[in-house]
Amino acid sequence: MTHSSENKVDGIVLVTEDSKKHLNPRQEVTYRQHRRDLAEWMLGLGKNPEKAEGYSHSTVKNRMNRIDLFYRFAWDRKGRYVQSLDTEDADNWMRHLARQDMKESTKNHYQKSAKTLFKWKREARNKDVKWDPEIQYSDPSTTYTPRDYLTKDDRRKMREAAMSYGSVPHYNSVTPEERSRWKTYLSQKLQKPKDKITMKDWEKANSFKYTSMIHTALDAGLRPIEIKRANTHWIDTQNNVLRIPREESSKNRENWMVAVKEETSRILERWLDERNTRERYDERDALWLTTHQNRYNKDSFRDVFRKIAKEANLDLENRDLTPYSIRHSTATYVAEQEGLAVAAQQCRHKSKRTTEKYEHSSTTRQQ
Repeated sequence: MTHSSENKVDGIVLVTEDSKKHLNPRQEVTYRQHRRDLAEWMLGLGKNPEKAEGYSHSTVKNRMNRIDLFYRFAWDRKGRYVQSLDTEDADNWMRHLARQDMKESTKNHYQKSAKTLFKWKREARNKDVKWDPEIQYSDPSTTYTPRDYLTKDDRRKMREAAMSYGSVPHYNSVTPEERSRWKTYLSQKLQKPKDKITMKDWEKANSFKYTSMIHTALDAGLRPIEIKRANTHWIDTQNNVLRIPREESSKNRENWMVAVKEETSRILERWLDERNTRERYDERDALWLTTHQNRYNKDSFRDVFRKIAKEANLDLENRDLTPYSIRHSTATYVAEQEGLAVAAQQCRHKSKRTTEKYEHSSTTRQQ
């Protein structure tokens, strides 16, 4: 079925053929404009209105289709056309979905779409509406909790491995013969001729970058996206905390203050000093950058995690260990030692119910 250009926004259909069956010509005009306003807001502002950041085209297209289903469900239930749906309508839809034979991840996509509709009402229409669904759906592919988490002993080994990985002895503490062998090692590691290896290269091998990254992740239960977004102004070593601004937090919900160990603060201080000597960080706010001068993403951080895990002799072949194993273990041990409320704050969970998903039966505790 083809649709006229006036019935589309960037190729996204506004009034579907199924919806037309519910509408008279006047209702179709108002519903189309309603949908146009919503689609344009989602594309331009929907993801983060304060930063004028919209959702991707594919996300908007999919959510617009699901919101259209939501409206048609409400019209069928009420027996008439209504343009303004409320949270009671949304809960009725969730209860209806609960009885349908579909994956929970699919139901979660429908729920996210309804939440987007109410977000638009708040942000663009100044409506005092906030939906806390009676039934909460989740997507296992995005809220994945690893089957394996880091034990207390694993966490100790990871900290130690982060300090030993790739390190070389002090230049003046080795014999000339040993120094020659270490220069060969550095030449291979840095892909640089052996006779070009300098004292700076020697010092660079003992970088605090990975050490600070792993220790901070273990203390704060950092998500891969938080490794990517981490900036130098987060670091408060005097008070042993990370101060994460709302606009840079994972969910853009609120400011967070997250405790780190005294040892981690000292490691971060050393990394910040070292970072100031690295040219690639000039005029950059990022706390950590890859060798290609990019912020770490989930793939590049996974590479770091696996390097350190191998150094720690953790079994990556037979255990389901991922970067999220760090976060899982942090939530687990903090919850056991300090309670759910503290764990929720430490892991930046708005609801303690989220933290409960990470709890793991264990007799060990975070040290």
